[in-house]
Amino acid sequence: MMQIFKNPSLYLSALGFVSVLILMNILGKQPPPQPPTREPAANPYYHAIAASGIIESADRNISIGVPTSGIATNVYVLVGDPVEEDAPLFQIDPRELEAELIELKAKRDVAKAQEVRIESQLAKLQRIEDKRAISQEDLDTRANDLKVAKAQVEAAEAALQKTLLLLNRMTVRAPKKGIILQSNIRKGEYVLAGTTTPAMILGDVSQLQVRIDIDEQNASHYRDGLPAFAFLKNDPSVRIPLNFLRVEPYVIPKKSLTGASEERVDTRVLQVIYTIVKDPENRLFVGQQVDVFIELESETKK
Repeated sequence: MMQIFKNPSLYLSALGFVSVLILMNILGKQPPPQPPTREPAANPYYHAIAASGIIESADRNISIGVPTSGIATNVYVLVGDPVEEDAPLFQIDPRELEAELIELKAKRDVAKAQEVRIESQLAKLQRIEDKRAISQEDLDTRANDLKVAKAQVEAAEAALQKTLLLLNRMTVRAPKKGIILQSNIRKGEYVLAGTTTPAMILGDVSQLQVRIDIDEQNASHYRDGLPAFAFLKNDPSVRIPLNFLRVEPYVIPKKSLTGASEERVDTRVLQVIYTIVKDPENRLFVGQQVDVFIELESETKK
């Protein structure tokens, strides 16, 4: 018995066991939750649908694509530049089409010359008064040759016009009046067509709107035209009045995430569009997220 108490390994084992218990107790304690840096927006209604929204330009932001892959030879606008409808935005290298255009013009000219030659020969044959000097078959053959020549001219002209349209397409133009909100294209860069990142984003910021995502659990409670307010996430003291514009009646998977820990990402949302009545001191920007409350009863909190 005395030899057991004199054995140091027994004390070391007991000390290790106690240390493990202390460590587990420390790790098992949850740190106290940190207070929010700012108080969240207060619901201004007694009963409301709470939702998140994102600010966008009127008629939604327009993602400008690239017609075909190639080198950007010219970029005519910068971020923040106002543009009119049909104003040039950027150009993709047109030299290959320009070379093809030269060749097609030459082919068209050859086809026209061939048409003129056959037409002249047919006219000479038709002026012969002695019908015994030429058979009707020869006249019909020449007439058919002229029809073929005219068709070849039309085909050459069509190929030329097609290339002109493709060449004009290499200069991408603004589909509507607005402001360049974002530019992802630089002169001299090789750009790819069909990518998810647009070359430019165009929007009309003279009238902003909020695209609101209402969770599918609350979608059945929504009715067109319900009053609503939006609040800035960085400053909930700013109350933004909204006017109902439209409902997009197709429930889609949720894409706009707020970053909240309790937020579900497997839900679907009904998108409702409200216009912003007034921009408070020009503090709103396209792409900002806002908290939205949509009233379900007419009486607001005092």
